[in-house]
Amino acid sequence: MSTILITGAAGMVGQALLDVLADTSHRVIACDLHKPALPANARFERLDVTTDDPAKVIGATEPDVIVHLASVVTPPKGSTREFAYAVDVTGTRNVIDAALNAGTRRIVVTSSGAAYGYHADNPVPLSENDPVRGNEEFAYAHHKRLVEEMLADARADHPELEQVVLRVGTVLGQGTDNQITALFHKPRLLAVRGSDSPFVFIWTDDLGRILARAATDGPTGIFNVCGDGAMGIRDLAETLQKPVLRVPAAALKAALGVAHPLGLSRYGPEQVGFLQYRPVLDNTALKSEFGYVPQKTSREVFDSWKESVGL
Repeated sequence: MSTILITGAAGMVGQALLDVLADTSHRVIACDLHKPALPANARFERLDVTTDDPAKVIGATEPDVIVHLASVVTPPKGSTREFAYAVDVTGTRNVIDAALNAGTRRIVVTSSGAAYGYHADNPVPLSENDPVRGNEEFAYAHHKRLVEEMLADARADHPELEQVVLRVGTVLGQGTDNQITALFHKPRLLAVRGSDSPFVFIWTDDLGRILARAATDGPTGIFNVCGDGAMGIRDLAETLQKPVLRVPAAALKAALGVAHPLGLSRYGPEQVGFLQYRPVLDNTALKSEFGYVPQKTSREVFDSWKESVGL
């Protein structure tokens, strides 16, 4: 029996993890700004990772394991890049420092496939040995790169703190609604001419079980997390029965460069790289070394999500 502290526990992924841990004997401390639905073996602590809360809460509870989920995936309206940095990067630093001071045995961190960056020369698929090159112009990818560099330093300087780093593909669950799923609700799917714009998906239930294993009896290391296979824009269009609007990269960059400052689009020119060079993750190590085979393929994840939202 261990004490497991979860940051970002009120989010979709945190709730999936709480559901899995509900069937165990572990003590769970669910931390977030708002109280999530709690199983019987969990209690709530309010924790803002951008403040000194991690030092206070982690110092007082001395968890054996920390699962760090707190991150800005979909920035709230009106938020700034500085806010996202404070949560993603400074917040992770605060949690790592608190873990070291409290003598925590293991930390599990959800990174992202975005940490590899959106580059034309990315291998297809990407393995865990490929470099992390999150683009500076794309805040989420850059912040995940900085977090991974921070974690690498911690592994070198503090080997006593075990690490499990999960580079997660696009997460979908029952009714997921965010800036990525918004793309699938459009009358036409947008694609950059000459690019297949692939997606790899992981279902929330699978991710919850993977996180629970990482927090308990799973091995340490870095693992790509996604279902088998990938879905290109053509696959998505056929599944959704929607047409595809294919636009030259230069024209799309120019249009977004004008529309975004005027408030006509939430997306800026950097999104073109996101559409062109989405990382395709190799999940071989997840299955063979970590010991978990996702129950849903990428296509099955998307089909389940599509049905859940009535598309």
